[in-house]
Amino acid sequence: MKGLNLKRAGAVCMAAFTLVLAVSGCGSDGASSGNGGKKVVLNEVAHSIFYAPLYVAVEEGYFAEEGIELELVTGFGADKTMTAVLTDEADIGFMGCESTVYTYVGGTADYVVNFAQLTQRAGNFLVSRTPIDNFSWDMLKGKDVLGGRAGGMPEMVFEYILEKNGIDPGNDLRIDQSIDFGSTAAAFSGGQGDFTVEFEPHATALEEKGEGYVVASLGEDSGYVPYTSFSAKKSYLEKHKDTVQAFTNALQKGMDYVQDHTPEEIAQAIAPQFPETDMGTLTTIVKRYYDQDTWKADLIFQKDAFDLLQNILKDAGVLENTVPYEELVNTEFAESAAH
Repeated sequence: MKGLNLKRAGAVCMAAFTLVLAVSGCGSDGASSGNGGKKVVLNEVAHSIFYAPLYVAVEEGYFAEEGIELELVTGFGADKTMTAVLTDEADIGFMGCESTVYTYVGGTADYVVNFAQLTQRAGNFLVSRTPIDNFSWDMLKGKDVLGGRAGGMPEMVFEYILEKNGIDPGNDLRIDQSIDFGSTAAAFSGGQGDFTVEFEPHATALEEKGEGYVVASLGEDSGYVPYTSFSAKKSYLEKHKDTVQAFTNALQKGMDYVQDHTPEEIAQAIAPQFPETDMGTLTTIVKRYYDQDTWKADLIFQKDAFDLLQNILKDAGVLENTVPYEELVNTEFAESAAH
């Protein structure tokens, strides 16, 4: 029944993305800002330490260097971020690239194209109620796990890992997908579930309060997966090539920074983006992502990564037929920025 439920979830996502095309928006559309730079509205799926290279580029002034006046908006969910892009409330979206597949399959004429891949591993962790020294995935059999939204990358990668380890997500355990993004840690603290799948800073926060223990990294156990990317409507990429190139150049500088600096230095650079997080916790989280090789050295979204994404979508039951890489990925901006 898992595949049927996920297929319905994927259909709902695609229908929602298609419907918003009827809504007119007021994005910047690459317009010049008052200071002579190009204004770009970027809608991010979440504001997370997982996306450190982006915030390095902001705080180190790389966007300003490239003549970009960046307005950063948090969408709180890939569906909301995609809606913002499709309605021109945002010029560029930063989210799981599965959303671009949904809009394309849904028949969107001016579909959304990925042009820069940021993360190459999942950014969430499995948290247990008790410490487990030698965790193995079969320990989840018969357990209650707080998971992610059906049809979203966090949940699909979780199920991908389970299946890699011979576990049937639909029958061997109970996955609760009813809790809103960002609320699972609170539900876990309140007594729900034996395990929960958490992004940072929630995983570390549960540990610091003694309410949970990180026992596995989904990023390590899934292997390299194209988890998040920057994307824009096909028409925007065609009309504003210079702006997109400048934006990508700034991002590449952020990618270079995290390759060349220590977790402590990265944490210091992005600290203004996370004023509510103390430096010790921030450094711990950055190191956790740093050590698992979360961030690519460049922004080029390779075909083999896109093929893997589609295989995960097919396994999850939300995609029937393969969509063309050449239609949904544009590497020219990332390739130019990497040189």
